[in-house]
Amino acid sequence: MSLPDFALRRPVFATVMNLLIVLIGAVAVTRLPVRELPSVEAAEVTVRVDYTGAAPDVVDNQLASVIEGSLAGVSGVTAMQTNSDRGGMRTRLTFDTSRDIDAAANDVRAAVDRVLNDLPDGAGTPRVEKNDDEGDPVIRISMSSLSMTPLELSDYASRFITDRLARLPGVANASIFGERAPSMRIWLDQSRMAAYGITTGDIISALQANNVELPAGQIETGARQLQVLAQTRFTSAAVFGQVVLRDEGGRPLRLSDVARIEEGAEETDTIYRANGVIALGLGVQPQAQSNTVAISTAVREELDRIRPTLPDGMQMRITTDEAVFIESSISQVIKVFAEAVVLVTAVIFLFLGSFRLSLVPVVTIPISALGSLLVMLFLGFSINILTLFALILAIGLVVDDAIVVLENIQRHRAMGASRAEAARRGAGQVSFAVIATTAVLIAVFLPVSFMEGELGQLFAEFGIVMAVAVAVSGFVALTLSPVLAARVMPREDRPNLLTRSVNRVIGWLERGYDRVLGHLIAHPVAILALTVFTVAGAVSVYQALPRQLTPDEDRGGFRIVLNSPQGSNLDYTDAATRRVEAMLDELRAEGVVDNATSIVGIWGDTRRSLIFVTLVPWDDREVGVDDVIAGLRPRLDALTEVSSSIRPSGAWVWVAAAAASAGPSAAPIWNAPPCGPRMWPPVWPMRRACRGSRSTMPPTSRAPRCPSIAPARRTWGWTARRWRRPCRCCSPRARSANTAATGGNIPSSCRPPPRIAIRCRTCCR
Repeated sequence: MSLPDFALRRPVFATVMNLLIVLIGAVAVTRLPVRELPSVEAAEVTVRVDYTGAAPDVVDNQLASVIEGSLAGVSGVTAMQTNSDRGGMRTRLTFDTSRDIDAAANDVRAAVDRVLNDLPDGAGTPRVEKNDDEGDPVIRISMSSLSMTPLELSDYASRFITDRLARLPGVANASIFGERAPSMRIWLDQSRMAAYGITTGDIISALQANNVELPAGQIETGARQLQVLAQTRFTSAAVFGQVVLRDEGGRPLRLSDVARIEEGAEETDTIYRANGVIALGLGVQPQAQSNTVAISTAVREELDRIRPTLPDGMQMRITTDEAVFIESSISQVIKVFAEAVVLVTAVIFLFLGSFRLSLVPVVTIPISALGSLLVMLFLGFSINILTLFALILAIGLVVDDAIVVLENIQRHRAMGASRAEAARRGAGQVSFAVIATTAVLIAVFLPVSFMEGELGQLFAEFGIVMAVAVAVSGFVALTLSPVLAARVMPREDRPNLLTRSVNRVIGWLERGYDRVLGHLIAHPVAILALTVFTVAGAVSVYQALPRQLTPDEDRGGFRIVLNSPQGSNLDYTDAATRRVEAMLDELRAEGVVDNATSIVGIWGDTRRSLIFVTLVPWDDREVGVDDVIAGLRPRLDALTEVSSSIRPSGAWVWVAAAAASAGPSAAPIWNAPPCGPRMWPPVWPMRRACRGSRSTMPPTSRAPRCPSIAPARRTWGWTARRWRRPCRCCSPRARSANTAATGGNIPSSCRPPPRIAIRCRTCCR
């Protein structure tokens, strides 16, 4: 017994089976995560090592070379990028997509552990991290206050805000940008330390021994038992100053005698501004496979509950939200889906001439779509642009099987068979053809999901959704379509006016086609020549067409990356950033830019600055993001003190490619500064090389003039000069005395105090 025969004998069972697909698919719609694109899991492991105070070349020679040598033997590595900066290094390993990320991380840990003894003294313990989150925050929030200092604002955010945001469903972490963590800053006086014969190690030991909080036993009385706590933890600068370092003949030497103590921020190498005002930034990072739109909704609802509890003068504002563009894109795709359904229904009605008969193939569309959503839920997929695009393409395919079945049933009905008999004969005759057609379409789309690499992960959901939609349509055509046709087919086949008009047009087209086909058959050589010419032309056009994974689109924002030369401090980078902010203030006054947030010292590097620019909503402006970028680029080119690049906001493909090739340290530059003595710190060999001709500059340093040229990445850098001065402890006599006094260790008193950028070239390292 064939499937159509079984469905006609058990119409209720066939109807219930299709209704189950509809009901469970409707439930799946509410549980599927909504994202912009499918989740692409890159097997990446990052190794970070701190080396406080070390210059980039020292980090590269003494630390990075050891780490890279240990990682060279790890299997499955497809790319390795190392970034050596002042004070530490980072190595990113990209593995083959078939490699298990947990096993890869374990291999990396084992390789690093084998060379721990080879690392230089002063280097921190290597940290191995799996890149298992979604990277950039999906929503960014700025906090500002008219009454609080940045130190107080950071303390309030860390104690009352971040935990509430991190507990939301789907949130991996709530990070703080521009944080000013409270700390006690101790500025050592080198001359006084030398006079008293005290070293930095003595001060550290005294602080560690005294700044503790330990239990001191308990007191038991007749009715109570009391715990005694020795509160010796220091909480103010005055208490820190009273720490006794040494007893000088009855007169204690205190910390205040050799140092200046003040309360301040632990780190001051990052500045966060929102629209030019010093503020604090919060970034909400999603978990892997999370729902971006749901996270945005939850964060906005939580902020509505937080705002009434904020102190007077404090404000919290959302600066960027990736869910806004995602919701807009998804709504546009759903609109296109509805339009496609209407057009397909109209075409079917136009040729069938009966609204009742048109329902038979049209009902296949929602059942196939909901069946695909059901499978998506089981496989852990998401509602994104590619899966919805697959459903749109499937609209024209899923009705084909039902139309074939209905046409054959209608043919048997016109031959005089009853409705039930026509349904049984018509569906039975074409059942094998429907199965064969469905199998062929599945064989076409399913291999798309078998592609390897990140591109294969991206289009895996697309191919599976297409294959499932076609398979469900074949099931509906062989079960529900015969049942519906037997019920809704009219008793008499009387063509109406619309059907007769369509038949006349089709007859006219058939006669014209016969005449044209006769002429073509009479000239086969010309037809073959035209075919070859068309194929050759198509190949030529294909080679000339630009290639990119995703089309350019207005996402409502962009990013500006600024890079200062090597050796630049935070003030230098901040001054250049303020100049860019002034340009954006002009656009905000014109009603184009909504807000601009700047992070000076991004990625822990004082040379880099990142500006997030959000435009006003699409309906409130007449210019697109490309027009805004085109207007800004010449003005950014005029900045000679920094190199700059503009990246579209949320362009995950561009960012992933840049990260895979060079990491965040090798930011692309559109404008390389012309050579000259007015811009960079003195680098005499490089200046002499550039002084002769601009053609001697590296090709990647010159700005591309053609918009179609991709941004070049600079693989060379301007090296800042280091000022070296003689040290009084470098002489042989002083070195012998210092060695004898310290038992072989170089005394800390000969080293410059903290925050002084002068290092002795021999002993003060």
